[in-house]
Amino acid sequence: MPLDPRLQMLLDEAKALGHPPAHELTPEEARVHRVEMMARFVPMPEYADVWVEEGMIAAEGRKIRVRAYSAGGDGPAPVVVFFHGGGWVAGNLETHDPYCRALAKEAGVLVVSVDYRLAPEHKFPAGLEDCLAATEWVLEHAGEMGGDASRVMVGGDSAGGTLATVVALLLRDKGVTGLAGQILLYPAAAYYDPPTASYLENAEGNGLTRLAMIWFWDHYLNDKSEGKDFCASPLLAESLAGLPRAFVVTAEYDVLRDEGQAYAKRMAEAGVEVTEVFAEGMNHGFAASANEFPFLPQAKEMLRRVAEWVKAGR
Repeated sequence: MPLDPRLQMLLDEAKALGHPPAHELTPEEARVHRVEMMARFVPMPEYADVWVEEGMIAAEGRKIRVRAYSAGGDGPAPVVVFFHGGGWVAGNLETHDPYCRALAKEAGVLVVSVDYRLAPEHKFPAGLEDCLAATEWVLEHAGEMGGDASRVMVGGDSAGGTLATVVALLLRDKGVTGLAGQILLYPAAAYYDPPTASYLENAEGNGLTRLAMIWFWDHYLNDKSEGKDFCASPLLAESLAGLPRAFVVTAEYDVLRDEGQAYAKRMAEAGVEVTEVFAEGMNHGFAASANEFPFLPQAKEMLRRVAEWVKAGR
């Protein structure tokens, strides 16, 4: 089906701001652009009563900032350790604050959003190390936060979805068995070279472009050779067996569509319980980005499906 007209309207509004293409920006300019787009966000009053608190996690001589969200409820809640998108370069806690509030309330979970280190100031694997350390801390301390340590999940969108996939793999390889699920919204599961069909079909005009993804990867990695490391490209992991159940979303007009679908297929073939949802007419970012999420009925529907999936695992 064609790109949803609401998305086309948002793309046209963004284009009218006159910003250069993402791949022509500096990282600093890309972050400013994100803030400007965030300023166009319309608050959702139904999530205004979500409890929010920030804190610091100590990890190997450094501190990692996190933001916790809870809508209350009886008894310890499931926990989602959430990693924001933004190509490992441009996102932050604020860009995904609306989604984390909504997820906490609709799914009845405690969301712990992680302010991991960004590239290019902190290249691979710095951000991944922060996400892994934060998840291990939550697994150990969930009860102190009002969460259920037996129901800790990881989740994220785009680059954050990539980080979530790799954290799950690394915890499995370390013998950690407490992770209960993965919420993977259109993750980057493989390096951009060689390009998939969706990289070529959606190279430009639908939001995230092929050149923008190349720009993100080039800022994230120290060297192109790291694209062959499964910690950067989880689709290259030798085995996906033994991972927790997963909810995987891919979008029709997304350069990352094919690799996300390939990752979901490999997990299913390895015996992982996978719920895969293909979003027709949608583009990259539709489900969690603050400048798209509040305006799209499809995004609200996807949130509802994520919430149902979480509740089904209780």
